[in-house]
Amino acid sequence: MFDLSKLNESQKKAVEQTEGPMMLLAGAGSGKTRTLVSKIAYLLEEKKVSGHQVLAMTFSNKAAKEMRSRVASQVQQREGTLQITTFHSFCSTLLRREATYIGLSRNFTIYDTGESTAIVKALLRKRGLSRQDHNPVEILHYIDNLNNAGYYQGQEGVIGSSNLPINLEEERADFFWEFFLEYEQELHKANALDFGRLITAVIQLFEMHPNILENYQNRYRYILVDEYQDTNKAQFKLLNLLAQKSQNICVVGDEDQSIYSWRGANIYNILDFEKQYDNAQVLKLEQNYRSSKNIIEAAGHVIARNQMRKGKKMWTDNQSGEAIDIVEVKDDRKEGSFLAQTISKIQQEGDDFNDIAVFYRTNAQSRILEDALREKNIPYRIIGGIRFYERKEVKDLLSYLRLVTNFKDNLAFSRIINVPSRGIGVTTLRKIEQAAINENLSLWETTVDIVENVEKYKHIKMSAKVKSSLAQFVTLISENQLLDEHSESPAVIYDKILKESGYYDTLKSKKDYESIARIEHLDELGNALSQYQDSAAKPSLQGFLETISLDPHADSDDEDNGEVSLMTIHGAKGLEFPYVFITGTEETIFPSVRSFDTVEGIEEERRLFYVAMTRAMKKLYIMWAQSRMLFGQINSNGASRFIYEIPEEYYQWKKWQISHSSSWDSEQDCEDDYSQESPWDDEVVYEVQVKRATYPVGSEIKHSLYGQGKVVYADGEGKSEKVKILFTSGEQKTFLVHLSPLTII
Repeated sequence: MFDLSKLNESQKKAVEQTEGPMMLLAGAGSGKTRTLVSKIAYLLEEKKVSGHQVLAMTFSNKAAKEMRSRVASQVQQREGTLQITTFHSFCSTLLRREATYIGLSRNFTIYDTGESTAIVKALLRKRGLSRQDHNPVEILHYIDNLNNAGYYQGQEGVIGSSNLPINLEEERADFFWEFFLEYEQELHKANALDFGRLITAVIQLFEMHPNILENYQNRYRYILVDEYQDTNKAQFKLLNLLAQKSQNICVVGDEDQSIYSWRGANIYNILDFEKQYDNAQVLKLEQNYRSSKNIIEAAGHVIARNQMRKGKKMWTDNQSGEAIDIVEVKDDRKEGSFLAQTISKIQQEGDDFNDIAVFYRTNAQSRILEDALREKNIPYRIIGGIRFYERKEVKDLLSYLRLVTNFKDNLAFSRIINVPSRGIGVTTLRKIEQAAINENLSLWETTVDIVENVEKYKHIKMSAKVKSSLAQFVTLISENQLLDEHSESPAVIYDKILKESGYYDTLKSKKDYESIARIEHLDELGNALSQYQDSAAKPSLQGFLETISLDPHADSDDEDNGEVSLMTIHGAKGLEFPYVFITGTEETIFPSVRSFDTVEGIEEERRLFYVAMTRAMKKLYIMWAQSRMLFGQINSNGASRFIYEIPEEYYQWKKWQISHSSSWDSEQDCEDDYSQESPWDDEVVYEVQVKRATYPVGSEIKHSLYGQGKVVYADGEGKSEKVKILFTSGEQKTFLVHLSPLTII
């Protein structure tokens, strides 16, 4: 008898029900992987189903490998005999057997992003267009969207194919449609597929050859899918084709953790599962084993506001635990200071650094947090990304600054001489290097000499365009060297280089997500320079470069306590930590301003906030700043709406070293008790906010001048009571209650 004693009643029921369609709604920390692994093992061991007849699919090789290992250990079966794989691996393996049916040989090549980009660039050249006219990334994004939708060329003419996943008339009117057709032709001529096409190729195979589909339907009698909320329409279609005959499909997912729409995931796959399978059984795993009662119940109240959900109510037998700390700080620098001091305190009290995670909405936010941790000598690592100062675009601009301050820095010179592209290739660089060796000069000195002494270097063959580019580069660096010698501010020099080098305009012209993110990182580097200037007694470019070069983390020999984990919230999914800090929880940041246009956008941001909250096991800190430097300007956006969706009984609202005179009104100064030298001590450094508002948060208000709105923040008592109101016009204003014509609707 297969042992199910370690499962709770809901998990047991999910395992033992093997026939017919099933959707398992598995909430955060509810043991879904254990349940799925047990279900596969139960089919093999108890039901005596052959391992070749069970197909389980997930999204990463790591997850598939872990599941294979766990199942194999339970049933004493070799991992290699288990059909537990990713969508792309499954499709690739199947097509190696059947590719000839769709006009490919079995040794077809799978193109990566770089190779796909090369095809698009060639298509642009063929049409006499440049990357400035049309960005290859945008064209590939368009093609990827068609793949995600499950469309393949010629689908409209296939007998028995399901309704088209796209509006063909609209797509054919799109300028990029012809690129899609030509791109597909190029792939076919090269006997190649890209990653998205792997899935649509199998769909094409099944719809064009029903007999082949039937063979695989007969083979895979049981289909199980992990992280179903992350599937796109193509994956949805593939699964339904395979399960059409047996109807034995079990999907495991959580609509409340669907956070990847930007890469094609479609939440309606899980919301509409019962429409596809009208006899589907829906089971819910609602017991959380990860988080304290306070955390999981607070998160439940937040996510309950979403309309696009099946509805689960998570609960736990864990202890209530500590209240959530909502920490209000004056600005983003104070946010970093609070973070570093609190982490130091946690570690001093006996917890390891690797028990702690710091989340942010976008990668650009990490810079100021990294600076604060480095200053306190706190070791950290970036999960799913790289350190701020190690990002390519940041290192590029820092190399410009290094060359300005040190003309002998050959590494900096080599990095930026053709960044952005100036037509100065490897051949030219090698000629400059050889001349530098001959003259015993640095690369920069040699380049200046080449530009200023044409006759001396006439033996070096260079085109007129290359010589012109070298001259422009010399002028740019020389001008900034002169500014630095005359003590011009580092921020001014940085801005001049960023704009006049062409780096900023090159990124701006591309308009793809990656380039937008790079621009945000460069804006954040500008913020770093401005903040350095504000704090340094004698700011200089060299001084700034030293502050980021002298990284104490690199020399730390205290590795036993691990490292603090820094990551975006998207990168945190599937992880858990005893201590979690959610930073930058402010309107326009989290939720992102890009989500404001649609209900769907806001609901996905709320799901992201729910994911962040439910990563915490023991203690959760939610942090927001009254002001933050964004894109070179100080912004005051107010606390995120998601904070106000947490019932008051679950949190303590704490102001960290902000005086009682602090105000939301930008016309008033906010005094500040902060001192960089003030250490943690036995006294409470921050104060608990007591709310006794005449107009509580959430109240519908009418102002005689501005009209209707909602209270999003309330503070103080008596004559000092203030409220912040979000009006229906989208404008936010702060009022002293006793002086304002306000009425509750």
